[in-house]
Amino acid sequence: MTELPALRAAYRHDKATLLAALQATGASARGIRVLLRKLSTLAGKLLQTLWQRARLPDDMALVAVGGFGREQLFPYSDVDVLLLLPEALAPEAGNALRSQIEGFIGSCWDAGLEIGSSVRTVAECLAESAGDVTVQTSLLEARLLCGSAALFDQFQRQYRAQLNPEAFVLAKTLEMRQRHTKYENTPYALEPNCKESPGGLRDLQMILWVAQAAGLGSGWKELAANGMATALELRQIERNEALLCLIRARLHAAAGRREDRLVFDLQTAVAESFGYRSQAPDGSRLPMRASETLMRRYYWAAKAVSQLSQILLLNIEECLAPSTHEPRAINARFFEKAGLIEVASDDLYSRDPHAILETFLLYQTTLGLKDLSARTLRALYNARSVMDSAFRRDPVNRATFMRILQQPSGITHAMRLMNQTSVLGRYLWPFRRIVGQMQHDLFHVYTVDQHILMVLRNMRRFFMAEHAHEYPFCSQLAGGWDQPWVLYIAALFHDIGKGRGGDHSRIGAQEVQRFCRQHGVARAQARLIEFLVREHLTMSTVAQKQDLSDPDVIAAFARQVGNERNLTAMYLLTVADIRGTSPKVWNAWKGKLLEDLYRATLRVLGGRAPDAAAEIEARKRQALVQLALSALPFEAHKALWATLDVSYFMRHDAADIAWHTRHLSRQVGAAKPVVRSRQSLAGDGLQVMVYAADQADLFARICGYFDRAGFSILDARVHTAHNGYALDTFQVVASSQPGHYRELTHMVESDLRHVLEEGGPLPEPARKRVSRRVQSFPVAPRVSLRPDEKAQRWLLAISASDRAGLLYLVARILARHHLSVQLAKISTLGERVEDSFLIQGSELQNNARQIQIETELLRELSA
Repeated sequence: MTELPALRAAYRHDKATLLAALQATGASARGIRVLLRKLSTLAGKLLQTLWQRARLPDDMALVAVGGFGREQLFPYSDVDVLLLLPEALAPEAGNALRSQIEGFIGSCWDAGLEIGSSVRTVAECLAESAGDVTVQTSLLEARLLCGSAALFDQFQRQYRAQLNPEAFVLAKTLEMRQRHTKYENTPYALEPNCKESPGGLRDLQMILWVAQAAGLGSGWKELAANGMATALELRQIERNEALLCLIRARLHAAAGRREDRLVFDLQTAVAESFGYRSQAPDGSRLPMRASETLMRRYYWAAKAVSQLSQILLLNIEECLAPSTHEPRAINARFFEKAGLIEVASDDLYSRDPHAILETFLLYQTTLGLKDLSARTLRALYNARSVMDSAFRRDPVNRATFMRILQQPSGITHAMRLMNQTSVLGRYLWPFRRIVGQMQHDLFHVYTVDQHILMVLRNMRRFFMAEHAHEYPFCSQLAGGWDQPWVLYIAALFHDIGKGRGGDHSRIGAQEVQRFCRQHGVARAQARLIEFLVREHLTMSTVAQKQDLSDPDVIAAFARQVGNERNLTAMYLLTVADIRGTSPKVWNAWKGKLLEDLYRATLRVLGGRAPDAAAEIEARKRQALVQLALSALPFEAHKALWATLDVSYFMRHDAADIAWHTRHLSRQVGAAKPVVRSRQSLAGDGLQVMVYAADQADLFARICGYFDRAGFSILDARVHTAHNGYALDTFQVVASSQPGHYRELTHMVESDLRHVLEEGGPLPEPARKRVSRRVQSFPVAPRVSLRPDEKAQRWLLAISASDRAGLLYLVARILARHHLSVQLAKISTLGERVEDSFLIQGSELQNNARQIQIETELLRELSA
């Protein structure tokens, strides 16, 4: 009898040979089913050998269940087995049998099998499956490995007799909905689970389970033979299932363990096993990373699986419980049936291609319609070859598409449905190129097509009264806009040029120019749309990186925008775009910066020339009004204001000036630091004011405190008064949302004051872990140091992967070189930062020192 170590060694060797063959197939998924079957056979033979060694009773049976039961064993999946007992041999009958069973299970582990085992009688199996749909599903694919065939046949007969197809389909449908909800109802997650996510392998397995329970077959060919799938659908299902199986198997092999998530750490390794590369043979950078190419292929497969599984599930449900709803004619081509659009004939779209886009127009304009029927979905899926270049050039189709965009409601839902059914990408050919295009820029959390549809949704909401409370100012501007469809087209095209190399804004502008010409958009509207697509990043760049208190900045931006209509459109698109990148990127402070820029530019466009002196006097008057309301003594402000110069009043609005003055009017030249904080007027986080004798490392010391206390700095306005005191204002947000701002403000005032009074050398920055996404897709750090346009101060721009304490690292280096920070703009885009600083210092006049500062910054940012 072969010893366990020898069995283990042989199993490991044979499994390693199969895994080596798995890695050798490149991007082809042709042999993956055979390989999974071989892995199942290998484990099955070892189990049969161990069963014989254990000398278990002849009337027991060893049964493969789950994925092992359907002969689809992945490299590191559990080997699920059922030890089936006759009623007379229940484990309670004797300790000897229990010991034999335990010995068999232990030998499986010793031989190298990761086994998942259960020991039950037939009656126990039936009782468990009646109360647990997961057990019921596992037993559905039971396969006899060895032991009593008679006992297994008895189990099969009784299990089938107990199975209720209608109840099983309902339970699996509800289970699928819960699973999809867990994964946010999208196949486009950054790190999708290729087994459990929507469009994953589990969706395909679920179709086979319900088909098997309904007696419609246990494989795709049987399903097609029973009329549940067409020949085209059969080919597409088998092709996409094979790709998902290959990705999952390669994931297991790359991780060396069971891993079904396409996590960032493994995406590149799996992509390279497919033969994808990030660089050309000459070393040049390709437009798409290897991981982006893999993920795009995965997303396309998951999208196809979602479409096909929806069609098949609806067909199976209709077969089990035919609808009793009478169809109601919408027109000669379509019916409404139970709230679903139903085509009048299966070949409608091939006979009349114009009906394809008409489907979505009807979906928008017909009351009571909530989705497409299985028959319509199938007809659309099988009509994809109809949507060719002639279809895209057809004037009727172009007119219908414009009508869809110009409808007063239903635009977002129609576009999403068009994308889900692949119609949008086949009609808008440039859109097809960005479907499933991942963005490893550390701040987008959606694929390009999903981001575009999210931006379109955001734009649409500005024009809907029920969403006016979300962004009142945007809704107010949208209320005065006469042609919303212009903005919808700009939203559809703003990122459509991504993934091609080069400037995606200019590529998108060329594409939308062509679209407008083909669709008969008037010249004035076409120019505006092209302008918006080309300049859609400009407003956020100016708001988040430049000094909005500088009249020259506002005047230059006003010249670039040109007129109020362009400005309003650009503002609305910018807000919709930032909100559509990630739930984490938008915050109230960014909203305030954009609104401030909009209002300041609007004044310039209205003919009001920038007048710094008049603006300052207006702010002072407004501040004095607010101070009078707080009962500040007459002329109490003069002592503080006498120490402040023009730049202070240009950089702070009236509310901030009044707040500073109220707390500092009696503290001018105070021996100890003054720290005050309040809930930010922008809405999120705190506004913190520091007034202290100036020193080279003051900014760094404050940044160090915020880093250790768990605050992120959004904005810093640093001012040095004539009397040598620093008056600095910070906008900060806590890592966790506080329950009571009053407690937080007291803590910040007390702790920060203590840190400033204590002094001493600057503490070393804490080295904290960076996220997995940053580790897998780091941003190459960039540092730019140049004089401003007036050659009076220097602009330091930094771009790098975000990590805790980054601003403190930068501030320490600036303090080391005795550079004072006058303005800091901190822009965190997901997990990427783009910070801008206005700095001064004598060392900046020396070229060698400049290079040294930039080198030190790059070294720290790369560490």
